Amino acid sequence: MARISGVDIPNEKILVVSLTYIFGIGQSLAKKICEDAKVDPLKRVKDCSEPELTKVREQVAKYKTEGDLRRDVALNIKRLEDIGSYRGIRHRKSLPCRGQRTKTNARTCKGPKKTVANKKKAVA
Repeated sequence: MARISGVDIPNEKILVVSLTYIFGIGQSLAKKICEDAKVDPLKRVKDCSEPELTKVREQVAKYKTEGDLRRDVALNIKRLEDIGSYRGIRHRKSLPCRGQRTKTNARTCKGPKKTVANKKKAVA
């Protein structure tokens, strides 16, 4: 397995898809990285030579990824909570922050599953 930015990327997948396993790199950024490194994006990782992987590593190093990005996101959320903004309060209560409805849905962000209704079984 190739190791880029502290993450083992899968060997069997094409390079563009493998790069998306790194936190902070999506499809479009992965394509741009391959283009800047002058590496074929449709090439499988196991078929890439070591100099090609080195070029890709250098391009990935230009962007904020993994630990640094996670830390920044966590600090941004903490800042919102500290200043007591609406979004910060929603984060603190583990509720949706971006205007989604909560009367129905929003089950995953509310925490552990709860029984919604106490349906009675029909006696046959």
